[in-house]
Amino acid sequence: MKPVTVEEEAERELAGSVDFYEHRRSGLGLDFVQAAHDAVRMIQADPERHPLQKDGTRCYFMDRFPFIIRYIDLSDRIWIVAFAHTSRKPGYWKPRLQFKP
Repeated sequence: MKPVTVEEEAERELAGSVDFYEHRRSGLGLDFVQAAHDAVRMIQADPERHPLQKDGTRCYFMDRFPFIIRYIDLSDRIWIVAFAHTSRKPGYWKPRLQFKP
C-alpha cells in the first residue's frame, strides 16, 4: 500500500471537526476520527476505486458523517487534500491543489 500524506489544512479540518463532534456529545469526536481513519485505510487499499474528477481529485463519501475526503492518487503516495463537510462552500479547498507535493 502507498503511504498517505495529509495536507496541513486538511489536518486542521479533521482536528476541528473532531473537536466539534466531541463538544456535541462525548465520544462522538472519537467516533468521527475513527471513521475518518477507517476511510483513509479504505482509500489506501484501493485508491482507484473512486472516480477521477475533472480537477484531478477523487472523492470518498463517508457513511455516518457528512464529509467527503478529497484525495489525489500520486505515483508514490496518496495525498489527502481535504476532509470537506458536505454543507461547506463547494470547492473551497481547490486553491490547495496549487501546492501539490
